[in-house]
Amino acid sequence: MADGARGRELALLLGVGLATLQRWRRQFAGDRDGIERRKVSHRHVAHRLSEEERQRILLTCNEPELAALPPGQIVPALADRGLYIGSERSFYRVLHAHGQSRRRGRARPPQEPRPVPRLRATGPNQVWGWDITYLPTTVRRIWL
Repeated sequence: MADGARGRELALLLGVGLATLQRWRRQFAGDRDGIERRKVSHRHVAHRLSEEERQRILLTCNEPELAALPPGQIVPALADRGLYIGSERSFYRVLHAHGQSRRRGRARPPQEPRPVPRLRATGPNQVWGWDITYLPTTVRRIWL
């Protein structure tokens, strides 16, 4: 571009958009000292769970009487005892972060589908099947 090439044609040659090429030029050609100045959200969430609260949720979910239950049943069970550790969504979030959100406790893993039985008839009346087929008639709303 310093020798007179058009930005649009150069962007097309590189396979990027013109705005991307212009942004690269500003960032790395000295206009901004090569520093990327995109805005990133650095917000502070006041109600974020502390590490102690996360550990308490994990310990509670792994208790023997609650280990086989999903968070949708754990939170009400704790509420019946008068305990509130976190919301159901918080339980799901913490369990997911620690790889425990799939099957919990005694829940069985998914089974392979059973093979379709292959039947072979070598004579009459050995294999029977049935089907329901609706045949329209000339009278409306009457089917055979």
